[in-house]
Order: sequence, then structure tokens, then C-alpha cells
Amino acid sequence: MTKLDAMDFRLLRQLQADPDLKCAELAQKSGMSPATCWRRLENMKRDGPISRFEGSIDWTSLGYEIEVSLRIKLDKANPKVFDEFFYEVRKIPEVTEIQTFLGRVDVRLTLLARNSKHYRELYRDRILALPFVSDIEPLMLISTVKDSRCLPI
Repeated sequence: MTKLDAMDFRLLRQLQADPDLKCAELAQKSGMSPATCWRRLENMKRDGPISRFEGSIDWTSLGYEIEVSLRIKLDKANPKVFDEFFYEVRKIPEVTEIQTFLGRVDVRLTLLARNSKHYRELYRDRILALPFVSDIEPLMLISTVKDSRCLPI
């Protein structure tokens, strides 16, 4: 990873404040030429702190009303438990996030469903059919108090 300088941090602060800025606007707000801005962004994408640019979708506007976090414990007697579990869970399009942990919980999934009937079907037919699951704790999202990955840079 290359060392970041004050100009890079200026770009990152502007991107955190408004991720929809076009390169020319970002360059102007950061006090640099568009070519310099583009080159620095490319460098940070290649070997720095920017992993990707992505759109944020409001799933409720598309009819997905329920978000559930599933904390899963796996039966780790089989050495291929994680590989086989991840292979199968990736096939479920409603699973939008998969995280692994050290501790009492092995895996956390984020699952989106259109309504309670859709959630029940997903849970019974797809989640409970996943291999090596020994325990599941579903947590239904009620509200999001903070949703930010912005840090003081």
C-alpha cells in the first residue's frame, strides 16, 4: 500500500461526505485538477483504502420490507464445514451479507424478505436446509439508528 498524503485524505473526506460526486466536482472541492484527482482515485482503488464504488439501494422501495440478521453456529466436526456451508448459502440471493466471527457465533447472515410469508419460506426451505447448522438465532431489524462507515480522517 502506498503512503497517503494530505491530498488523498482530502479526497477521502469529500467522498465520505458525498459519494455521488463526479470526478470533476470532487477535484474542484479537493483543490486539484480532474486528471490528478482521477489518478489519485485510481491509485487508492488499486492499492489503497478504496475497495470499490457501489450504489446504495433502498430495498424497501423495491418491496423488501423485512431484514433479519441470522447468527449461526456450525457443527465443526467436519473439516470442510465452512467451505460447504458458504458454497450453499451463496446460492440464496436474498442473503445480502455473510460474515464470519471468532467466538460463540460462527457466521452472521443478513437476509432480506418481501414480507413475513416470504421470510418464513426462506427460513424453512433455504436456511434450515443449509449444511452443518447446529443453532440459529434470528434477529429482526426494527430500526437503523446509525448507518455509516465514515471515520474521522
